[in-house]
Amino acid sequence: MTSIRLVAFDLDGTLVDSAADIACAVACMSEELGLRPPDVTEVRTWVGDGLRMLLKRALGNGHDCEPPDQLYQQALSAFRRAYLANLTGQSRLYAGTLECLDRLRAQHLRLACVTNKSAEFSLPLLEALEIRQYFGLVLSGDTLAQRKPHPLPLLHAASHFGIAPDAACMVGDSRNDLLAARAAGYAAVGVRYGYGGELDGYGPDALLDSLAQLPPLLEQWTRPMARGASA
Repeated sequence: MTSIRLVAFDLDGTLVDSAADIACAVACMSEELGLRPPDVTEVRTWVGDGLRMLLKRALGNGHDCEPPDQLYQQALSAFRRAYLANLTGQSRLYAGTLECLDRLRAQHLRLACVTNKSAEFSLPLLEALEIRQYFGLVLSGDTLAQRKPHPLPLLHAASHFGIAPDAACMVGDSRNDLLAARAAGYAAVGVRYGYGGELDGYGPDALLDSLAQLPPLLEQWTRPMARGASA
């Protein structure tokens, strides 16, 4: 088996528990537009497909909809103001995140953050939580022409570092992460604690309860054995 040399991480629901601040911004937006403010449990299920889909679900009361452009633009403006004003009020790194990043960096692995979150939010969030410096590359939902589950961001990351996709691993909490990994030829690792729900049906090579389990898993994969077991 090819040893893993590049690890790409999702952001929301994988490295950072940001649902409360996103839900607060959605609630502010909803109140400004005269809509029912959703609770954080609802918003957790809407995260992961980019800002446009988040707002469509909020405007559709949890259902994907195609709102009039004027309404969408009002929602976008209201959400941006609310979220940028309170980007890290309650957002926190998940337990095990710093331990994982420190160990992988000590092992001289290349690290990337590949998220569907817009760059105007992802980059300040990484900076505020003091983990931006771990990543040699950050790809946000609006960096390239496609976002996860399309393989382009992961293929771009592999090319950026000059590393073959089969020597790379994608770690995330949603089907988008695992589907992108499979399409790009990456190893696919899911986390059980995030926002994406059950991931077993998307063929993960491993499922983790904490990112602290990732470094020893990758070390194990450097020895001759088959992927596919949960950690």
